[in-house]
Amino acid sequence: MNALAILLLALLPVPQVQLFHAASPQPEPRFAQQAKAVRHKGGKWYFARTGHAVYCYGPVMTLPNQTGSIERVATFCRGTNELLVPLKD
Repeated sequence: MNALAILLLALLPVPQVQLFHAASPQPEPRFAQQAKAVRHKGGKWYFARTGHAVYCYGPVMTLPNQTGSIERVATFCRGTNELLVPLKD
């Protein structure tokens, strides 16, 4: 009787388990396309005096203002209508 039970157990299909998953490619997460940042061309982010972040392509210059003191300004900024954006120090 034991021999018959062992024989029947041996005839059952055994699922094959893969120990190494290196051959199968890992699926990318759904947010992978959103996580890739857009590359900017040669600019840099600055903090404007108004409290907003601005992305500027030109150099940062130190210029005198109307009161006679000097201020740092960024040039050629995207998203603003101004040529010179005063920076927060």
